Parts: sequence; C-alpha cells; structure tokens
Amino acid sequence: MTDLPPLQERLRFAEFTLDRLANGRCRARVVLTWQDTERFVGEAEGLASQAGELRCAAEATVIALTDAVKNSLKFEMLGVKAVRAFDATVVIVSLAVHGDERAQRLVGSYLTDTDFARGAALSVLHATNRILGNRFFMR
Repeated sequence: MTDLPPLQERLRFAEFTLDRLANGRCRARVVLTWQDTERFVGEAEGLASQAGELRCAAEATVIALTDAVKNSLKFEMLGVKAVRAFDATVVIVSLAVHGDERAQRLVGSYLTDTDFARGAALSVLHATNRILGNRFFMR
C-alpha cells in the first residue's frame, strides 16, 4: 500500500492581513490557493470600523474567489455581521451567486472571539465551498 497525498478538492485559505490606515480606512488582503500551485489574491479597502472591517475582509475574499473561478460566476456581497450567540461571536455572511442558470443565495458563518475580520473572510469561504468544490474538482 502506498501513501498518496490527500486529494485537495477545494480552495484553501492561505493568508489574511488587515491593515488599519492613518486616514480612517482599512485594507484587507486575502490569498487563496488551489493544489499548492495556484494563488488567487483579493484586496479591498473600506472604513476602519468594526462593520467596515468585516465588509472589507469579506469583499477581499469575494475578489479572490472571482479570480479563482475565472469570472465564470459573479459573487455579490449582500451583508456581513458579527453576532453574539452561544457565549461566543459568530460572523455571518450572506452572498448572492450569479452563474450558469439562476441566482443563488448562500450563507456562511465562522465562530470566533478574537479576529472578527478574519472570521468574515472565512465565512465567505464556508458559504461557497460546496458550490466551488465541484467546479475545481472537474478542472
């Protein structure tokens, strides 16, 4: 029996940075990888408030995803919010995906108590992994 490397069927979250700028804005950068050979980078800028940083991080992830699917799908950010529930903070994101036949609404979430902006980026991936896994597996 030989040890085969695990089959990577989906995009992986590789890097995340959020910089708070002196002008009251923030800049998020997200890097996604596919099979350790392809990298997709998304960058977004927004207001340096809690809500602004969540949206900025989620938008950067949406931009990286759009690059990864070579514009075959259009992702639209509908909303992102951090909610206190079950003695923890849950970051929830709502997306619309426009593609092959009709628009589809997706929701993703991530449980965190430390880095809400990073949680927003991961929420976008959690929302889209099911539909994107099949697209990448069929490449």
